[in-house]
Amino acid sequence: MGTKNTVLFNEHVKLNALMAPFAGWNMPIHYGSIIEEAKHTRSACTVFDICHMGEFYVTDDPAKPSLDAAITNPVAKMKNLTCRYGFLLNANGTVIDDLIAYRMADDRWMIVVNASNIDRDAGAISSKLSKEAAFENVSERTAKLDVQGPQSLAVMKRLVGDSIKKLKYFTFDTFDFLGGKYIISRTGYTGELGFEVYTDAAKAPELWNWFLKQPGVKPAGLGARDILRLEAGLPLYGDELTGETTPLDAGMEKFLDFEKDFTGREALLKQKKSGVARTLTGLLAEGRRQPRHLNKIVKDGREAGFVTSGVFSPHLNKAIAFAYVDRGMAIDGTELTVVLEKGETKAVVTTPPFIKNTSIKYREE
Repeated sequence: MGTKNTVLFNEHVKLNALMAPFAGWNMPIHYGSIIEEAKHTRSACTVFDICHMGEFYVTDDPAKPSLDAAITNPVAKMKNLTCRYGFLLNANGTVIDDLIAYRMADDRWMIVVNASNIDRDAGAISSKLSKEAAFENVSERTAKLDVQGPQSLAVMKRLVGDSIKKLKYFTFDTFDFLGGKYIISRTGYTGELGFEVYTDAAKAPELWNWFLKQPGVKPAGLGARDILRLEAGLPLYGDELTGETTPLDAGMEKFLDFEKDFTGREALLKQKKSGVARTLTGLLAEGRRQPRHLNKIVKDGREAGFVTSGVFSPHLNKAIAFAYVDRGMAIDGTELTVVLEKGETKAVVTTPPFIKNTSIKYREE
C-alpha cells in the first residue's frame, strides 16, 4: 500500500468515519449520515476525499497525437485548459474505463481514471502511444479533493481569490496555494456547482483540514456521492459502464469522436448501424424501496432488462435507479416492475437527470 493510499486515513479516523475497502483502499463511506451529507451538498458545500483516482501525464505530438488512438476523446481538437469526458475501449467497443482528459499545453495532457483500473488503463494507453510520446503515471503522488455545492465558489475564493471565477464549466487552470502551483478544475460528480483540486499527496491533510475549517463546509463520503451522482444522471464504472457494455448502449454517443480512429471504433460503427438491443435509462420507483444492482426488470410477465444501480433519493423522497431496458421500453412514462430480493416494486421510466434544478451553472461574470 503506497503513501497516497493512507495519506488521509488518520483524518477520517479522527472524524469517526465509517471506512470500507475499495480497490485496495480504505475509503470513507460516511461521517455520520449518508442522507444528511447528500442534503448538505445540495444546500451548502461538502468536501470529498477522492485521492483514490488515478492520474497520468502524456506528452505527445500536438499536430497528430498518438493518444487519439487510445481514447475516444478528441484530444487533438481540445483547447488548452479544457477538460473532456470520454472512454478507453476494447477492440469490441466495450468499456475498459471512463475518464476525463485535461489539455495542459499544446503537447501535454493529464488523464484522470478510476482507481480500480489504474494499472490496466496505464497499459492500454501507453501501448497505443508512439515512440516519441512520453507517458508518466503520477497517481501515487497526486491527491484529489472535490469541493461541491452551491457555496463552493465562495469557499474556493477564500483559497485562491477571485481568479477562480474565470473557470467555466469543464475548464481548469493552475493556482497558487499551500506554497505551490496546483490544478483546479470546475468539474465534479454531484450535479452541483463544484471544483476538483489536485495537489501533492503530502499536502492533502493540510488542504483537507483547511476546507473543514471554512464556515458551512462538511465532509461527505462515498455513500452520499453515490446518491448525488445518480440523482444527477451520472453513470458509474462497474455498474452502468462495464466490459459488457458499450457507450452506445449507455446512450453516450456524444462522447465518441468518430472522425478519428480509436480502439473500438469499427465495432461501434457496426453497432450504430444495427442498433442497440437494450439501452440505459432511469427508473423512478413508486416508493422508498430501492432497486439493487442486477435486480431483474419485467414487463407483462416478460423479462425486459436489469437494474445497474439504485438509491433512495432524499430530495425526491423516492427510490431511483439506472437500468438497461429493451430499447422499445426506454420511453418516459413506461411502467415496469422491478423484482427485488423480497417482493417487487413498480417503477416508471424517467430520463435522467432526476434532479434538474441545481447550482451547476452559475452566472458567468
